[in-house]
Amino acid sequence: MPYFADLILPLPLENRFTYSLSQEEAEFIQPGMRLAVQFGKSRIYTGIVAEIHQNPPTIYEAKPIHQILDKKPLLTKEQLAFWKWIASYYLCAEGDVMRAALPGAFLLESESIVKLSKDTEIENEVLTDDEYLVVEALQRQSSMKIQEVEQLLDRKKVLPVINNLVAKNLVALNQEIYEQFKPKQVRYIKLNSIYEAEVEMHQLLDDLSRAPKQREIVLSYFSISAHSKKPLKVKELLNASGASNTVLKSLIDKKIFEEYYEETDRVVFSGEINQHEIILNKIQQKAFQELKDNFEERQVCLLHGVTSSGKTEIYIRLIEEAINKGKQALYLLPEIALTTQLIKRLQNYFGDKVLVYHSKYSVNERVEIYKKVLDNSEKGKIVIGARSCIFLPFQDLGLIVVDEEHESTFKQFDPAPRYHARDAAVVLANMFEANIVLGSATPSIESYFNAQHNKYSLVELNRRYGNVLMPEVEVVDIKTAHRKKKMTGHFSERLVEEIKESLTEEEQVILFQNRRGFSPILECNTCGHSPQCPNCDVSLTYHSHNNQLRCHYCGYHIAMQLQCMACGSNEVTTKGFGTEQVETELKALFPKSKIARMDQDTTRGKHAYEKIIQAFENHETDILIGTQMLTKGLDFRKVSLVGIMNADNLLNFPDFRAHERSFQLMLQVAGRSGRTKKRGKVLIQTYNPHHQIIQQVSTGDYLAMYKEQLEDRYQYQYPPYFRLIRLTLKCKDYSKTNEAADWLARALENVFDRYVLGPEFPPVARIRNEYYKNILIKIPQKRSLGKTKNMVHRILKSFNAIGAYRSVRVVVNVDPQ
Repeated sequence: MPYFADLILPLPLENRFTYSLSQEEAEFIQPGMRLAVQFGKSRIYTGIVAEIHQNPPTIYEAKPIHQILDKKPLLTKEQLAFWKWIASYYLCAEGDVMRAALPGAFLLESESIVKLSKDTEIENEVLTDDEYLVVEALQRQSSMKIQEVEQLLDRKKVLPVINNLVAKNLVALNQEIYEQFKPKQVRYIKLNSIYEAEVEMHQLLDDLSRAPKQREIVLSYFSISAHSKKPLKVKELLNASGASNTVLKSLIDKKIFEEYYEETDRVVFSGEINQHEIILNKIQQKAFQELKDNFEERQVCLLHGVTSSGKTEIYIRLIEEAINKGKQALYLLPEIALTTQLIKRLQNYFGDKVLVYHSKYSVNERVEIYKKVLDNSEKGKIVIGARSCIFLPFQDLGLIVVDEEHESTFKQFDPAPRYHARDAAVVLANMFEANIVLGSATPSIESYFNAQHNKYSLVELNRRYGNVLMPEVEVVDIKTAHRKKKMTGHFSERLVEEIKESLTEEEQVILFQNRRGFSPILECNTCGHSPQCPNCDVSLTYHSHNNQLRCHYCGYHIAMQLQCMACGSNEVTTKGFGTEQVETELKALFPKSKIARMDQDTTRGKHAYEKIIQAFENHETDILIGTQMLTKGLDFRKVSLVGIMNADNLLNFPDFRAHERSFQLMLQVAGRSGRTKKRGKVLIQTYNPHHQIIQQVSTGDYLAMYKEQLEDRYQYQYPPYFRLIRLTLKCKDYSKTNEAADWLARALENVFDRYVLGPEFPPVARIRNEYYKNILIKIPQKRSLGKTKNMVHRILKSFNAIGAYRSVRVVVNVDPQ
């Protein structure tokens, strides 16, 4: 009886693919293992075994597998079930989930390698110019990848050239698989054992008297060995003796020293555990107890605690309880910037049990963490990181904490799967029967709605830790200030006064501006022209630090223009302002203060966040300017003033969540102020001081905002009353995008009737020369979500079968944020 394996391949294809197995292979292979298989004519991919069975495929003949890559499964059965759920809920392929879930090093793919055939006489007369170039290059180097041949010939289509050479029996084409992960090796050194006796040691030093540099290394080795019994790294020895690698090599060649290598972890905790107990105050203790009681009845619990109420201490206590039961804990955060602060707090308490996992880590570091979680080792009971952590191979998950659960960064935008980590974490917790806490000072309307309607349980913390008062919020009307000429650049008189006062008292200031760059628009005063990106429908943003105009969508950039590109006039001015301009103006106003900026431009490196946050914590920086990275749960002790430079560009945004978002952002950034004894202050600059959201922020009235937004959502049929699916069509041809969108909208209207909105162009309708058009489907509560998705799936299948629209891509986004 033949055996077969169903494989998930890392391709955006709906089906799993079936391959044939021998009986021995079928007995060894388990679901969750990786197999290398041939797919298509010659490509080899890594597939994950989803199922082993004895039913042959009906449409095609199953190919045998190429090789087995694992000795034991790399995925758990819970992960496979979770992948399946994500693919079906977010309407994407399991292959998309596989690409997102596994570190790149596990996804081996074939790379075609070209080598010269052995024992072949090369007759140059029978070769074309291109063929001759390839053969000549291969005589100098043993093998070349296809991409290298493309670079050599400076053209994309090189396969015909290579096929001709294969036909002439001059080159061989091999499919080779590369294992990308390499364990980190550390080079150690030890003295040859024959020199350990004292007589031999003195003899050795006498022999080396003519080679002072070699003698210096040996002496350094003796002095280090006398103090420490640890194995000695080559790096340490060279640093101590100040000698070069060449000198050491000659000692190794003389067999005086022996070198050896050992594997080591890339991710190592080197600090001390210096906090052994967390003491909760009465209010925290009450909330902690309520959470535990609610866990008995219901797994999902929403913790609504005002900023600085001490939610993190409660999380740490809950994590401690989960670990004491021998279970694993997952701590999800929306932003990498936040992890840097929290890692310290968790490591102070749990030491090397804490693992960190996010996209700034290298592929090899991520592989190591993945393997530690899979082995359920003691060094990996707690995982902290951004949204991709939910894909790690947990063995026995006991608790998930989703901190700042309202954040839209938990939603993956591109590429597929477009999942929401908070919602997916709820499902993951359910699979493991684990407890889950969603925490926030400004919960998302959906989560609060679920808590109000008994889907989640609700625990509230409404006092700040240590009874510190909530910050005082003052609204500054910049419309009047402009009229009375009381503005210095973008700073009102009030804001300048308050900054001066804070700096005099040696306290710190945070300024929030939700735009990076210097200025979003460069405009000609003569003809009104402003430079646009040639690939996208947006104006170019001016960045002063490198004097460039940049597109924030595709990265296109040109030098700053001193003349208008349309009429040649010299009168060009910038409109609007970003973090760079705030920084420039501040430096002019407060030349003696230390000012730092935290936005996408300044946090590109792996440790960039850490450096900026650490400098601010150590009071090396007086004023920190930033975009919304600053608003997320960071804890600075010395901040007494927070300034919101312009609240209006948050509110006036074409999105049904704009008011909820701006309330959350402003209240969160306000919460960074006055977190210790003294009451903090928040200044909100706005042209519209009577806007209801700004009034609600100034009183910190979450419930008023929630009720008002809920009413609007009910009236206009938006979440939480209706579910949404957004279909975005993308194509480089403008008229084809329009035609395809009209066809798809009509097909959807036939089924869903008035619940289809669009097709509409989004605010930025062209990005990287592709035109975008959106269609929105609203799903009422009573209608089955599963049936709706099946219908959408069927309509998309019909759409993809139309030849004329083959160049139009449709992106499906379930629960868009």
